Order: sequence, then C-alpha cells, then structure tokens
Amino acid sequence: MTTVPTLAVTVGDPVGIGPEITAAVLHEFSGDASQHGIAVADLAVMEKAVAVLGLDADVRAVSSWDTPSAGAGVIDVFDIGVLGADLPEWGRVDERAGRAAVTAIEVATQAAMDEQVAGIVTGPINKEAVWKTGSEHLGHTEMLGELTGVTKQDTMFVVENTHVPGHRLQVFFATRHMSLRKALDAITVDTQVDSIIRAHRALEVYGVADPRLATAAINPHAGENGAFGDEEIEILAPAVEQVRGRGLEIAGPIPADSVFHHGLQGRYDGILSQYHDQGHIATKTFDFDGTISVTVGLPILRTSVDHGTAFDIAGTGKADPGTMRSAYRAAVGYAPYVDAIRAEYLPA
Repeated sequence: MTTVPTLAVTVGDPVGIGPEITAAVLHEFSGDASQHGIAVADLAVMEKAVAVLGLDADVRAVSSWDTPSAGAGVIDVFDIGVLGADLPEWGRVDERAGRAAVTAIEVATQAAMDEQVAGIVTGPINKEAVWKTGSEHLGHTEMLGELTGVTKQDTMFVVENTHVPGHRLQVFFATRHMSLRKALDAITVDTQVDSIIRAHRALEVYGVADPRLATAAINPHAGENGAFGDEEIEILAPAVEQVRGRGLEIAGPIPADSVFHHGLQGRYDGILSQYHDQGHIATKTFDFDGTISVTVGLPILRTSVDHGTAFDIAGTGKADPGTMRSAYRAAVGYAPYVDAIRAEYLPA
C-alpha cells in the first residue's frame, strides 16, 4: 500500500480498560499524518473514556472508513450502535458488553476483508461476556478464523529491539495453549518442519528479506548430546536438516538460554519457540509493554495487545496504554505489506 493507512481499532470489552487505552493512543497519534486510526465502538463508550482520562479531545462519529482525519485532538469513532447511550457499569461481566465487543470485531474484520482499512488492532475482550452472547469461540483467534475463512493460524510475537535500532525480533510458537507434557508429545519431526517453514514464510510475507530464523532447543544445553534429553537429536536437528535440504538457511536447535539473547543482538530476525512459556517469558521479561501479538495466517493484518480487560481498574484512568501503543505502531509498520498478506493467506 502506498496511501496513508487507515486502521480499525476495536476497543474490546467496552467496560474494561480497552476504551481508555484506545482513546489515549488514538489521541496521541491524531496529529500524525502518516496514519489514521478509527476506534470501532459505540460513540458514547469513547466519549466516556475521554472523560475518564481528562483528555482535551473531540470525539467524532464517522460512517465511512475513507473519511479523512480531522487532525490533532480529534478521535474518530466508527459507531457500531449496539449500546447507544445506556452503557453497562465499568468492570462487570455483561452480556451487552460482550455483544458490543463481538460486533466491533465483526465490523472491523469485514472492513479489512473489503480492503477499506489496512488492518485491525484489537483491544482485550472478556471471554465470559462473549460467551454470554451465545458465542462458542474461545477467543479472538477462533472468531477471526471463522470471519475470514481460515483454519490455520499462528501467533507471532513482535519485540521492538532496543539493542539494535530498526530491528524487530519476531517469535513464533511450535505449540501454545497446552500443558508442557502434552506440548512435548506434540512436537514431532513433521510438525517441527511445518512450524519452521510457516515461520520462515511469515517473516518474508511481513517484510523481512532473506530471513534469518533460529529454532530454540527444548532441553538444557540443547540436550548436551543426549545427556539431558534426546529431543534435539531425535526431532529438532533432523527437522532443521530437512528444511535446509529445501534451500532454507535455518539455525539450531540453539539452547533457549542464549538464542533469545542472540536474536536481540540482531543475529536473527525470528526465533521458533517450542512451547508457550519459553517464548512468552523471554519476550515479556525483556519488554512487557512492548511485546505485541500478530496473528499470522489471516488474509488481513491483525495486531493485538497481549493483556486482559483489567476489570479491577477499568474506568479509573490508571490503565497503561503502552501495549496498545506498541500494537498500533506495529500495525502502521506492517501496513505496507497488507497486499502480500492477503495474497499469501486468502483462502482459495
């Protein structure tokens, strides 16, 4: 894309911290002519968030995604018309709030599928509130998969690398939401090859030329030649060799206590983490607020915060917008690649 990207920002659950962090970030970026963020929510939700924060900002309802930005101090809202002026209480699980969250996701996703926006940035939802609407989705990922017609998605964590300016470290996951014991059973030569190839291709699609990808080991010291485990010998190394045989340069398996450090030193563009906490602990310890999530495999650009609704502080103005800021900034950075993302992942 060569035009200024418009991004649809869903606030998540309207009685969580999503409206506040969205308002703070869109207000911050409102004077930046290189992008245009539009909140997807009920107008009254954003007006209430602005009041809570005490922002010197005007909230403007827009009905078209191609409405030009009004400039500094104006927060645009694509009014979804679910709640009207009758807003639920802050910080409580509420079916109407869940319906508003779901509607916002549907509206934003359709706009991205119709190429009316460059991508979507999603705020935190409350799964219990969503389930009260009758939805059986476990979360954003499953909902977005159904809305876009895809069944296979990967999570890519993105860390803005402060050690090497201009370098992003992108972390992928061979397994995610399962026990560690089950995760180890799920890692086979075939699944590892598939994970490596998908991660390498994602780096290319998201703008990395000649990606440098490393695989993390599972065991201490990468198994120490079998003394501390044989997964590296039996599974990970053979998978890496298979992928190298297809012409891809892949490093590893590299001990997990050093591979993330190497990535942050700029040696690698991406790292394949073998299980959930291996990658989460490394990235979030380095930069909790700066680590954001990108859903790879969707035919649309989607970045997201990686925290919850924080009902306990919702409506107090205390929520830190740092992760939303990072997610929004990442979406702006990835916007030039939306055509490639669509071409790679749009279902036939």
